[in-house]
Amino acid sequence: MKLAVVGAGGIGGYFGGRLAAAGHDVRFVARGAHLEALRHDGLTVEGPTGGFHVAPDRLRATGDTGDIGAVDFVLLGVKTWQLPDALGMLAPLVGPGTAVVTTQNGVRAPAEVAQAVGKDAVLPGSARIITQLEGPGHVRHVGGLGSLAFGEWDNRPSDRVERLRTALADAGVTTDEPQDIWAELWAKFLFVVPLGGLGAITDAPIGTLRTRPGTRRMLVAAMTEIQHLAEAAEVRLPDDIVATTLAIVDRQPGAGTTSLHRDMAAGRRSELDAWTGSVVRLGARLGTPTPVNGFLYDVLGLREALAAELRGEGDAR
Repeated sequence: MKLAVVGAGGIGGYFGGRLAAAGHDVRFVARGAHLEALRHDGLTVEGPTGGFHVAPDRLRATGDTGDIGAVDFVLLGVKTWQLPDALGMLAPLVGPGTAVVTTQNGVRAPAEVAQAVGKDAVLPGSARIITQLEGPGHVRHVGGLGSLAFGEWDNRPSDRVERLRTALADAGVTTDEPQDIWAELWAKFLFVVPLGGLGAITDAPIGTLRTRPGTRRMLVAAMTEIQHLAEAAEVRLPDDIVATTLAIVDRQPGAGTTSLHRDMAAGRRSELDAWTGSVVRLGARLGTPTPVNGFLYDVLGLREALAAELRGEGDAR
């Protein structure tokens, strides 16, 4: 099986690294110091259940997708705001049978990718893992099962989905088999967006957010808004989705943080617009109130704009 990982950061590095370590032909697309480290030193992944190292000749890193050619699968590991650039790199990788697996948080990425490569080439996906790029060539798995869920656009069974699930399972990756991949994406959306927004605005880790009564109530309120949005969008989530999601939050590492929180704390461009911003825009379009998420978006949007000015960029929103 030949795969390309576009966006070899925390998500792409972890899952692509697992597949490469298991012997699959995995090509990593990266840039800058990270690319040089992958070429010369390989990839190191550390985590709570042990780590592993992939030698440079096993992952074959490049900055040019034209060097790779058509592959069986593309694992799209970039952040939402990096999608436009990444989509421009896909053409050399996509042949008649190629499937592009999305892993972005939010609910819009599959449609954006489909505009570039066609809906039939897209496998909407959702990763349940907390990872981060510690430095060039170095990924840290902080917590979470390290699972990946994906499926066909219309949820039908397919040989290519089973092939990839088998390969990932053989590589030690948990693969979920959701009956409805869109419900899976919305469930992840409901999990990560309130944690991201509330964590960023308070600069508090997950353990603090879930144990203080006030912030726990805000988590519940923000999650409930997204549950109502899903209903308005005709996506069927379980009736107890907020309670089960809180139970998942309670099992996360107490010191854990979302990528949105970490990016905003470091003054980097974040996925605020694709996360909390999407909630607010969907609420306006569907006539569903989102006051908690709206407050988080307004305050964090100002912070993001000020950070963009310091970086010498325009307002990221």
